[in-house]
Amino acid sequence: MIIADTSVWIDFFHGKDSAEVHVLEGMLATGEDICVCGIILTEVLQGIREDEDYRQTLSRFKSFLFLPMNQRTFVKTAELYRLLRHKGITIRNAVDCMIAAVAIEHDIPLLHKDRDFNPLAEYCGLKILKI
Repeated sequence: MIIADTSVWIDFFHGKDSAEVHVLEGMLATGEDICVCGIILTEVLQGIREDEDYRQTLSRFKSFLFLPMNQRTFVKTAELYRLLRHKGITIRNAVDCMIAAVAIEHDIPLLHKDRDFNPLAEYCGLKILKI
């Protein structure tokens, strides 16, 4: 079971060849559990231009496990961001802290291609799928 970050989904849908995409494709092929949260769903869907592609992608995402985001998630997001700021590390996009908070809350490793997740793993307990 994993959460695949938006960075991996974008490469997947654009047909890019990367280690992360190969891992995701393997998990999809074997029917392993893939989780998604609201912010990842939003980020993926908002970038789709064609209506048919949008419908197909939305349909595909309906088969994944949807992880809820509640008040605790958003408080955890702020705590993660603040902790790293106190260490002199600025996360470029606070959305990454939201995704990390969901993964940490549910104890599910994250598959990503975004360097901002590395300090979240190093200092905040985010599990990252090693490839």
